[in-house]
Amino acid sequence: MVITSKKIESRNLIWILRCPTKYDAFELSKLRVKIDGETENLDREPGEGLLTPEDFEKLIYEDSIAEKTLFLVAEVEGKIVGFTRCEGSKLSRFRHKAEFGICISKEYWGYGIGKVLLENILMWADTVGIEKISLTVVQTNTKAIELYEKYGFVEEGLLIKDRIHKDGNYYNTVIMGRVLDK
Repeated sequence: MVITSKKIESRNLIWILRCPTKYDAFELSKLRVKIDGETENLDREPGEGLLTPEDFEKLIYEDSIAEKTLFLVAEVEGKIVGFTRCEGSKLSRFRHKAEFGICISKEYWGYGIGKVLLENILMWADTVGIEKISLTVVQTNTKAIELYEKYGFVEEGLLIKDRIHKDGNYYNTVIMGRVLDK
């Protein structure tokens, strides 16, 4: 699905919220690797699970025509600095559900970009009939967990020793969900 672009002004930053186009594929591929190297909060090390520009181009196209999938980017001065992707299930038994994640370049943390991406994903999900939206987050990412809780997400489970970080220590993953009240 595609939404209309929006100009956002928050915390002394002006940026554009929009859906990506095929012309963003190369930049998204590079940005994903960059962000993976900036934080331990994501699932991948830099270069793991690599999505090439061609992969992104295909994903952007498929998401643009899918009824229950939304891909959004945050653009500052013509440069993509973050993105979110919410994917609905194609399986009949899970058609009421979707999962999402948010990635933002470290230099743009603290500007409220994640909050705006989350708000727009939730507004969209509510309008397309997604009754449950889920995510996973490393337990030490307390800022993200607090943000999700403010928007109605609750902890549904904890995966113990689910991941190993560069420091050699194990970390838990929190499973969170938000159910739309009907």
